[in-house]
Amino acid sequence: MAKAKTDDAADAEQGAAAGVAQVAPVDSTLGYEQARDELIEVVRSLEAGGTTLEESLALWERGEALAKVCRRWLDGARARLDAALAESPDEAGAEHA
Repeated sequence: MAKAKTDDAADAEQGAAAGVAQVAPVDSTLGYEQARDELIEVVRSLEAGGTTLEESLALWERGEALAKVCRRWLDGARARLDAALAESPDEAGAEHA
């Protein structure tokens, strides 16, 4: 039995058929700093201009994917901080007294 294509794979094939510039998929194991630095470069490229519409759209899509990676890291950090603060409410109150 053949495996069903994922939405991303189907979108990539449609984009290739339409002649749209392709973007390398974002590695979901990227660290926060790596994703942030690459996102900064994507933004600089978009702001500098000089790219075709297809290239600009590809950069935008990559930037969105990188932003999701960054958001996942930040949400995880927030959850860890909230959990740490919830574990020791007495200690947190003593520090502010």
